[in-house]
Amino acid sequence: MELYTCPPDGATVVCADELGPVIPRTFPPAPGWSPDGHRIKNEIDYSRGPEKTWVYGGLRIADGQEITMTASSRNSAYYQQFLQKLEDANPTGDIYVVTDNLSSHNSISTRTWLESHPRIRHVFIPVGACWLNLQEGWWRIFRKAALAGQSFAGPDEIDQATRLATSQLNARARPWIWGRSAPPTRRPRRRYVYRL
Repeated sequence: MELYTCPPDGATVVCADELGPVIPRTFPPAPGWSPDGHRIKNEIDYSRGPEKTWVYGGLRIADGQEITMTASSRNSAYYQQFLQKLEDANPTGDIYVVTDNLSSHNSISTRTWLESHPRIRHVFIPVGACWLNLQEGWWRIFRKAALAGQSFAGPDEIDQATRLATSQLNARARPWIWGRSAPPTRRPRRRYVYRL
């Protein structure tokens, strides 16, 4: 992707994607002990809450800073709110948003919204090539920081975990570089010369 290696002058490249749904889980309280010292057996009752939460994320690859937002749905209205957050966070220059070709990203209402915000330009990645979006790599780090091993009682806790993990990851952010660096060259220890 040429936008990653040679972005236009004065432009900001942001990789955007949605993560989710993150679903709150409820567990019953642990069974206690009876007065005579026997464990009270309780039927296991595990359920997933009805509220799903989606996490919208945008990675600014020039400095590695992330903008996240939680929403109760993945639709055009919330995507436009997220684009507005991206525009507010990048007050100058054009903004190139690298994203997948999801229906909410390319809907009529989103295209109409983009006409009144000419600084934002969409760059759609090919279908089936999600690995081209650098946001996917950031999601992997985010899952470890915010979601791994956690049980959330509701969307408010998911939002709090998202904000906390984003601020912690932004505190140690570095520019994201497309591709791998060249492997180090190793000098041979000894050279043998064979004469025949």
